Amino acid sequence: MAEVWKCSGLRWPAEGGPVLEWDGGRRSALPRGKRVAFAVPEGGVRGCVGARGNACAVRAVVPGRSTGARCEECARLDRAHSVAADTLADDPRPYRVYLAWFGPGMVKVGITARERGPARLLEQGAVCFSWLGTGPLMAARRTEELLRAALRVPDRIPYAEKRAVRSALPATAEERAAEVRDLHARAVALTGWPESLRPEPCRVVDHVRDFGIGGGPAAFGEVAELVPGGGVAGELLAVAGPDLHLAVGGRGAVVLDTRLMTGWELVAAGPATDGCTFPVRELRRRPDGLF
Repeated sequence: MAEVWKCSGLRWPAEGGPVLEWDGGRRSALPRGKRVAFAVPEGGVRGCVGARGNACAVRAVVPGRSTGARCEECARLDRAHSVAADTLADDPRPYRVYLAWFGPGMVKVGITARERGPARLLEQGAVCFSWLGTGPLMAARRTEELLRAALRVPDRIPYAEKRAVRSALPATAEERAAEVRDLHARAVALTGWPESLRPEPCRVVDHVRDFGIGGGPAAFGEVAELVPGGGVAGELLAVAGPDLHLAVGGRGAVVLDTRLMTGWELVAAGPATDGCTFPVRELRRRPDGLF
């Protein structure tokens, strides 16, 4: 009987490159050029991954297209004590406000615990970023709100939009940093900053080399969901945020959001396998202009 693996997510550790983590504590490094090949057995179902380290009480089945892999109740429990839900106002840890750039015209503001370093930016697939300030959680939140209100900077950018521009980014780090530098200058010039938030100078960090993007065939599509009996096998070209860019035959590359892997029982694909038999949708491209 084939060995079964259950993925618990892609991680960006403080040192080394990205890794896939599996139930039981196993890790798989993801160096460029590695062959990634797995399948979902016939008759497989995707189970809820539970919440905050606890198994789902009702062992719910969840949809293949869900990136959270949680039933409604487990999703509520998991979010109940998160910074994103504003339920940790008394968190004593220092937080940092950042500006993250994903492509032309796509800059967002966000916050992360200082102890996490740049991990949050790598997890989101930020092509480059700069810190904006450091302070208590609520001061960081107020600064985030200030930028949204005064400069109309979003705090979320959909992954579909990030993927759509990844194959056509500006060639140089200086070009990629330009929008972050401009927004940083406008942000620090605003009045109304919380007194407890310490501004930080603009020092743009570029992740193109960390991700491995910019080389190899462009992606033509993205895996829409995993399905029983389907599989994927190809050479790993790049890893950006939770996404694996895989060369699958002569057509080009597909993008696999590893969050779609959680909740499934997976098996290794055969050594002769090459390609993708999971449903793939065409990668949406951003229009060059109004028409």
